[in-house]
Amino acid sequence: MINLWLWYHRNYFIIFLTPIILLPLPIVLPSPEARCGYAIILMALYWCTECMPLAVTALLPVILFPMMGIMKADKVHIEYLKDSNMLFIGGLLVAIAVEHWNLHKRIALRVLLLVGVRPSLLMMGFMVVSAFLSMWISNTATTAMMLPIANAVLQQLRDTEARADTRDFEAAAADNHGFELENRETKHELTEEKQPKTKAQPEERVYEHQWTPESQELRRRATEAKYDLLTKGMSLSVCYSASIGGTATLTGTTPNLILKGQIDQLFPDNGGVINFASWFGFAFPNMVLMLILTWFWLQIIFLGFNFKHTFGCGGKSERDREAYAVMREEYRKLGRMKFAEIAVLIIFALLVGLWFTREPGFIPGWATVLFPDGFVSDGTTAIFMSMLFFVVPSRMPRFGGYGKKVKYPKPLLNWQVVHERMPWNIILLLGGGFALAKGSEESGLSVWLGEMLAPLEKIPPFAISILLSMLVATFTECSSNTATTTLFLPILGSMAQAIRIHPLYVMLPCTIAASLAFMLPVATPPNAIAFSFGNLKVIDMVRTGFMLNIIGILTINLGINTWGYAMFDMGNFPDWANTTSTKP
Repeated sequence: MINLWLWYHRNYFIIFLTPIILLPLPIVLPSPEARCGYAIILMALYWCTECMPLAVTALLPVILFPMMGIMKADKVHIEYLKDSNMLFIGGLLVAIAVEHWNLHKRIALRVLLLVGVRPSLLMMGFMVVSAFLSMWISNTATTAMMLPIANAVLQQLRDTEARADTRDFEAAAADNHGFELENRETKHELTEEKQPKTKAQPEERVYEHQWTPESQELRRRATEAKYDLLTKGMSLSVCYSASIGGTATLTGTTPNLILKGQIDQLFPDNGGVINFASWFGFAFPNMVLMLILTWFWLQIIFLGFNFKHTFGCGGKSERDREAYAVMREEYRKLGRMKFAEIAVLIIFALLVGLWFTREPGFIPGWATVLFPDGFVSDGTTAIFMSMLFFVVPSRMPRFGGYGKKVKYPKPLLNWQVVHERMPWNIILLLGGGFALAKGSEESGLSVWLGEMLAPLEKIPPFAISILLSMLVATFTECSSNTATTTLFLPILGSMAQAIRIHPLYVMLPCTIAASLAFMLPVATPPNAIAFSFGNLKVIDMVRTGFMLNIIGILTINLGINTWGYAMFDMGNFPDWANTTSTKP
């Protein structure tokens, strides 16, 4: 009983006892580095245990840094609304508009109608759609939308096959009954006439089903087992591809924006080395490679490696046509494309185009030509385009025809919809991470950490990258990817400076590795949704996810040592990482 009481009240014990237990650190070592270390360790423990909401923990620097003499209050507050936060808000406004007008569902069903319902192609279709959507909207929203569609299609396939099996067995039973009568008559004639057999006996014919209640039950169980396995595989394919797809764009998932913010914070003279175009150039090929290898692994685990069977070469069967009809009916319910959907799609396409062409790298971008000296950022573009959702009407403007009581057409978005769907807590979480990085710099903790990690210079850089990626991928299984990157990236930046390697060589792989939470249901919201939908067991997710973690780490490090090496000039320590202003 006492143990149960302690367990239920564990958060209170963690909240009140942890600061007391850590208190000797700033008392025994009365230095700015120790005081900042105290704040960071306290926040890390609160984040890992989630004894308080993550966003509330992220506000601790507002209290601790001024009271401990690390930073002035006004300087801490500024860190909570930087350019990365603006980029995050703009990207989310686009995602909210796409979800509000069901544009993502139309895109998903259209692609699935193209790929068909054969098992392997269907899984590939769901993975491609989930990955693409999660590049622009949240991984959780993508998974929550795609899994009901997958379940409906699989249920229709299951029901259709069950009906077909029943018809086959009934036909076989009728044929067997007729052959038995024919056999008896033949035997009776031969007995009377005492003549030898002149034609083949019916027993020599071969039938696909020898109908018995036992064989029908065995067949039903085999079908159920097959579709149970297929449901597990399809559920995991959706949640895994949503997490993988989020790594492809700068706004796809929060850790990507944290990296951009930390790079700008730690190395202010970096010249915009991380922007939408440069991130996409590195991460998109890596996402495609990871998605293909994930599909192969899920194919082996849940469908077998019989391509002829799973791809279903040949014409469509009645089962395929009925399952295809389910998706077609869902698409038909959406109706014709509305004016609002077309407007959202145009604004979305324009935003992506502006992001890519702002500073493409190989030629001067529109921002360089029109607004020199770096006045315009990706965040500026995101906010500008997303404001159009509150201006453009949701219906084609026209004169008259509104009825006796004239009403103006509502805009594509209103603030009530945004207020309900915007994850404001992430903005505070991002700000808390930037405040930690700034506090580490101001107190001199980042320099001290870099000196402590200097012996790593003797280890080859590629080995450091792989080891750190494995550490982050393991850590993120039991902690949110946002908290993981917030804690690790400032340390990795200081380490890269100390051992004189390109900061992105370790920070970039570890950022993407923080999204490789494949092994546990509690690791990410998409995993939890798939776990509830797919009748999965923890061992199913661990067995499948462990290999995917290995695949992800290897593909990321392959990318950083090939095309990423050339893109970011990883072989040379950059000038912008050579100087950092510190205040002991």
